Amino acid sequence: MWQSYYSPQSVGEALKLLARHKSDARLIAGGTDLIVEIERGVRAPAIVIDISRIPGLDAIYQDEQDNIHLGPLVTHNQVAGSELCVNRAFPLAKACWEIGAPQIRNRGTVAGNLVTASPANDTITPLWALGAAVTLRSTRGERTLSFEDFFLGVRKTALQPDEMIIDIFFPALKGDQVGTFLKLGLRRAQAISVVNVAVVLNLLVDSVTGARITLGSVAPTIVRAVNAERFLAGKVLRPDVIIHAGELAAQTIAPISDVRGSAEYRRYMAATLTRHALESLANGTENETMPTRPVMLWGKTDGHFPTGRTRSFVYSRDSDEPIVTTINGVEHTIAGASHKTLLRLLRENTNLIGTKEGCAEGECGACTVLLDGIAVMSCMVPAPRAHGAEIVTIEGLGQGDQLHPVQQAFVEEGAVQCGYCTPGFVMSGAALLDERQFPTPDEVKQAITGNLCRCTGYYKILRALEKAASQ
Repeated sequence: MWQSYYSPQSVGEALKLLARHKSDARLIAGGTDLIVEIERGVRAPAIVIDISRIPGLDAIYQDEQDNIHLGPLVTHNQVAGSELCVNRAFPLAKACWEIGAPQIRNRGTVAGNLVTASPANDTITPLWALGAAVTLRSTRGERTLSFEDFFLGVRKTALQPDEMIIDIFFPALKGDQVGTFLKLGLRRAQAISVVNVAVVLNLLVDSVTGARITLGSVAPTIVRAVNAERFLAGKVLRPDVIIHAGELAAQTIAPISDVRGSAEYRRYMAATLTRHALESLANGTENETMPTRPVMLWGKTDGHFPTGRTRSFVYSRDSDEPIVTTINGVEHTIAGASHKTLLRLLRENTNLIGTKEGCAEGECGACTVLLDGIAVMSCMVPAPRAHGAEIVTIEGLGQGDQLHPVQQAFVEEGAVQCGYCTPGFVMSGAALLDERQFPTPDEVKQAITGNLCRCTGYYKILRALEKAASQ
């Protein structure tokens, strides 16, 4: 997959590696985009630089100028679970909540979403509406770019080969501002946007004094609906005003037809989503589809992966440096796996075959494991990331001959048919029960949005998880 894999322990060390290797290198944090690109042959970086162990890069904070800052390791679930972001950057928090599934949101970073620069990436649209900018750093110095200057086209940014995003920042919503985010996907979870929209309004009583409307997945980059913004200025959000603003927003875009939707459908839905967003802001109902306590699958952790546990290290195909990791409470020293994913290390090098490979690109959840107590999809995790970490697989849930309560409930409820997906469901359920002692039925459903079953229709799975929770 790569020739050399570096794990630096400081930003300075990472920047020196980028300066040395330039276009031969790629940074990796969550890996939810890069691993898929490597598996599909879209990218073949000789050098991978894993920055996920560098301390202090996963902070969310507000400065004295009322700007909110996101570090380059801030994950989507950390944003969705941030009281600051929910209260002062709601469009971003809602977008992060609707990305992928809990296991993906636990690894995928907002910065990685920006660097990938797909016009369908959900965090770009609300950040653009919020007026965000990025600070880039290299050994040559720092520079700050607005989103208009950073995004240059489809999957193209102004980021130079020796630079990394060191900060994402934007003004927090003020007392006279409201905002929201809506997306259209082909299913309720794990869906790429067919169209998405973010709206931020300044209101004086019931009149709009300013508006920012951004649309995603409808053009090579995110589009601002400037004519709709101008039209709304000074208007009251009456039904006729909202309808016309939606029509103006749809006139702004130049969508394509693809497997997810035709250009005509995207135009229609751009108008519809803009209208729905404005209606929810007018009615004050924008929060209704966002859970007050989202299920994260963080288990007993705070959702932050430990940093600073290991020294800086490098693996290469020509090196016999072993990966030393703890799996199910037992320390393993594993050689010859540094070019693999964690999933394949578990199956091929430790013979722990309970963790299944269904899709190998983060879609099915059959490979779910706990990485330092947090649920992740192991097909999206580079094997060297396991060095110095603690992994729990399906084989490690029970205590001796005693099954974990979720495993026992699956047996009693007959929540298995072919059984291939079962380990992933059980791992998600176990993480849920570590996080919530008495989850509601809706929270149980949230917990398994990243797990697909082709056989059972989910009813017995849900009953088993609810039974385990009740016991």
